[in-house]
Amino acid sequence: MPAPISQPDDPALLRIDGPIATITLNRPAAFNSINLAIAQKLEQLAAYIEGDDAIKVLVIEGEGRAFSAGGDLQTIGAAAEAGTVTPVVGELLKHYHAFIEIVRRMPKISLSSVHGSAAGAGMGLAFVTDLCIAADDAKFTPAYAKIGVSPDGGSTVGIVGTVGSRRALQIFLAEDNFSAQQAYEWGLVVKVVAAEDLKAATRKLAERLAQNPPAAIAGTKQLVYQAATAPVKQQLDAEEHKIIMAMNTEDFRVAVKKFTSKSK
Repeated sequence: MPAPISQPDDPALLRIDGPIATITLNRPAAFNSINLAIAQKLEQLAAYIEGDDAIKVLVIEGEGRAFSAGGDLQTIGAAAEAGTVTPVVGELLKHYHAFIEIVRRMPKISLSSVHGSAAGAGMGLAFVTDLCIAADDAKFTPAYAKIGVSPDGGSTVGIVGTVGSRRALQIFLAEDNFSAQQAYEWGLVVKVVAAEDLKAATRKLAERLAQNPPAAIAGTKQLVYQAATAPVKQQLDAEEHKIIMAMNTEDFRVAVKKFTSKSK
């Protein structure tokens, strides 16, 4: 299947450079807030990336002054006034949550590159990816409780699994916002860099991640995410299955030959 061709006015853009795919949230005038159009586009782009075996790393970034302001409150507010929240938000989240599911299950590493504001579902997107790199000007704003709602957009999926339930409750109910440095200290961000260096640092990290063979990426990601809930025997069996699969690849044979030749 050919790669989707992005148009300048698409709500999300796709760029592929070797083993690295980049999705750029492209509603800068709306601070990349998430409406139905962007949710549908994200689902489409993620489905393509999942099916392209040549892609090893997905980078998600935002165009303009913000990473993402979260759900489009103009649309959602209008639906609330009209009494149509259930169908409107249900349709939006059907596509957006399908996108999140793909990002979590795809046998590739996803990396969010965050600058400026990441609020609500935008904050959730930053942390539902496998890794997050942030500019020192990034600000994370839970936002949900202040408008009387609970989290969505994968926010609890990414945050609770990283920081635990008590810190997650603190984030969602007791924090107005927190900095990139705080997110780093809590284990939500892998690296904080100067804002002007974010693109270069993101590229460097993505290239480093892409050096891992596909079997190592896929097996490690699946094992890590299921470890918290799988019984020990099931997890050990899965480890055995995944490592033997990886050891039957040419990547492994080449790497072992290289390692053993050095040790002689």
